[in-house]
Amino acid sequence: MAAPGNTMPTTARYDGGTIALHWLTAVLVLGLWLVGTFLEDLVPKGGLRSGIWSAHFDLGFVLTGLVVAFLVWRRAAGRHLPVEDPGPLHRLAKATHAALYVLLLVIVGLGIANAFVRGVSLGPVSLPQLGDPEWRRALTHWHGLAANILMALALFHAVAALVHHYLWHDAVLRRMLPRRT
Repeated sequence: MAAPGNTMPTTARYDGGTIALHWLTAVLVLGLWLVGTFLEDLVPKGGLRSGIWSAHFDLGFVLTGLVVAFLVWRRAAGRHLPVEDPGPLHRLAKATHAALYVLLLVIVGLGIANAFVRGVSLGPVSLPQLGDPEWRRALTHWHGLAANILMALALFHAVAALVHHYLWHDAVLRRMLPRRT
């Protein structure tokens, strides 16, 4: 498969809202995944671990709002750039993005369900405990599995952006980077 040519004008960039929401989502997802994956191995049971888990739930709800805002922004106000190569690489990129969005929605949905089954507190607000407490283990498992799949796909996404930038020398990565002042 041939790499796309370096034909994208350097001015073709995503808008500031899209760029900010993309990177905020990426940083928040990575942070939440790191906590969810490694917290119990690194922090002994006690107040600190409980506090970090509470922050994980709080930030999970922030992520939910961010994902919804990102999807609404992209549909309503975000800049859509022209397709440079409508071939198989573009179709793979579209499928990857769709899978990332679906996984994000699945993860936040499972996280919200888990928060309600547990009846967690989100800052000053306590969620009612809904559903069978036996669902905790299954919801936690599926939430973690979906998060691991998301991270693998996000790694593929990041590597593809780096390939575009360093091997193919096109502007695909630059159009999602914040402007230098």
